[in-house]
Amino acid sequence: MVKLLSGNEALALGAYHAGVGVATSYPGTPSTEILEYMARFDDVYAEWSTNEKVAVEVALGAAYAGTRSLASMKHVGLNVASDPFMAAATTGVNAGMVIISADDPGIHSSQNEQDNRHYAKLAKVPMLEPTDSQEAYDLMAYAFDISERFDTPVLVRTTTRISHSKSVVKVNRSQVIPAKQRGFQHNVEKYVMLPVYARLRRPLIEERLVKLAAFAETFPLNQVQWGERYLGVVTTGVAYQYAREVFPKASFLKLSMTYPLPQNLIRHFVDQVDRIIVIEELDPFLQESIQAMGIKVTGKEFIPRLGELNVGIIGEASGTAQLLTKTSPRQSFDTLQKLPQRPPLLCPGCPHTGLFFVLSSIGQRAKSPKAKNKAPKELKLIITGDIGCYTLGAYHPLNAMDTCACMGASIGQALGMVKAGISNKVVAVIGDSTFLHSGITPLLNAVYNEGQITVIILDNRTTAMTGHQDHPGTGISAQGKETKAVELEHLVRGMGISDVKVVDAFNIKGIRSAVRNSLDSPELSVIIVRGDCSVHVPKRSEPRVVDTEKCNGCGICLMLGCPAIQRENEQVYIDTALCVGNACTICQQICPQQAIVPESKTRR
Repeated sequence: MVKLLSGNEALALGAYHAGVGVATSYPGTPSTEILEYMARFDDVYAEWSTNEKVAVEVALGAAYAGTRSLASMKHVGLNVASDPFMAAATTGVNAGMVIISADDPGIHSSQNEQDNRHYAKLAKVPMLEPTDSQEAYDLMAYAFDISERFDTPVLVRTTTRISHSKSVVKVNRSQVIPAKQRGFQHNVEKYVMLPVYARLRRPLIEERLVKLAAFAETFPLNQVQWGERYLGVVTTGVAYQYAREVFPKASFLKLSMTYPLPQNLIRHFVDQVDRIIVIEELDPFLQESIQAMGIKVTGKEFIPRLGELNVGIIGEASGTAQLLTKTSPRQSFDTLQKLPQRPPLLCPGCPHTGLFFVLSSIGQRAKSPKAKNKAPKELKLIITGDIGCYTLGAYHPLNAMDTCACMGASIGQALGMVKAGISNKVVAVIGDSTFLHSGITPLLNAVYNEGQITVIILDNRTTAMTGHQDHPGTGISAQGKETKAVELEHLVRGMGISDVKVVDAFNIKGIRSAVRNSLDSPELSVIIVRGDCSVHVPKRSEPRVVDTEKCNGCGICLMLGCPAIQRENEQVYIDTALCVGNACTICQQICPQQAIVPESKTRR
């Protein structure tokens, strides 16, 4: 059977056909679709875990119990999950366990750019890297076999282009392995990592690594592809696809098992070519490992360390390095045509807009379009932000965010600023999914250490940034089943916080009153700003329009940054095709001239 699959879909289908019984994840681009695809299979337990650490712990528990398990996440998610990941590398498994880390070269949707191949070396676990959707599918069967054969979790590393690009996949249903359970085997020395037992496991890890290195020599997807031998290219992942286009006549060593490396295979390949180079995205992971073998090899001397690679980048860099001869079939490598830039903005009718507008006005951040030459006022508020689509509140014209580091950091940073003796009022802003992911513990810390801060939880009842996945606050599981919904206000009050307010995200007066009251409070306060994500609004009615006879062009409505509100030839107007109408009305509430009205009221 042949299917057209993205890399993420191929990974999920490959895992299913390899007999996975438990799949866990926390949504994060570019890995989100793996769990979404897995959730379609009724005979697999699939869950959106509270965070990546929990996802790996649940998957590890399943592997201990004798059921093949899969945990998938984006690259920064593995940072969160590194504690149980390292523990799994120490204890080993009972049934196969695979962890997929999807890196984001180019920082398309992340707070940083990191190369998670280093995690395999740190944990001393095998790592596989697919070069297309077919390999993504095939590698899952290998990954689970390796996991069980060598008693180890296996790391599968992908990147954005592998995750999201689609290619034809031949699905081999004859090799489908039904999910089965071996049962838990009591073994204190293996699973209970007291120091006395951990010391016993340590030499076994080194022995396992030696065996894995021998296995890598014959791993069938580590392939030599002979061409002309003036140049040998060692490569992996999507970089292989680009390099093949730039050097169609060269010889290639395509590595799909990139840790531990097949040293004998590499030496044999190097001996057969005149010059050897490595082409890989991000860090010189392969290059430095090959150099450590005493082999003279180049790569990152001309291939960029930063961002995504593509045919144009590799072609231009290789030309500069004089790797392209006069007989090369391509002498010009056109870079991707630049598209018109579109500034990132909150959606029309976003429930976060009103809160950020209020914070901006209280903090004296935003300037009226008519006040371009006025000096900015001293800021009254410091706003620590977090990871989510609401991070877009940092952009002009709202300018309502001062920090953003990682999931859950806003609350801890706010407490740190207050304890450092800063004179400004400090407000921490965090989304509902992010709060449940990693905001609970810092809030507990703020309670325990008596932090006089205001924490604002933006509750839109979804994980909007990654495609509207459910979480513990929605009461809907990854497989669409109704479960227990966590009420944020009950959770927060249960921590011992008495000053808890719940306000409508589309009530500007209510938000302003709640924020001012909390800022004046001598104790830690929490405001839950609740309103449905505009993408989830089922019916849009009564779009707002501008009454041009009343509008004086003050531009205050433009300070919302709503894409539906625009200005042309000094006249403000509202694009009714974008406006969500009665579901929002924030622009109508803030207009000092009462010039924004329902469309029906302008008809005669």
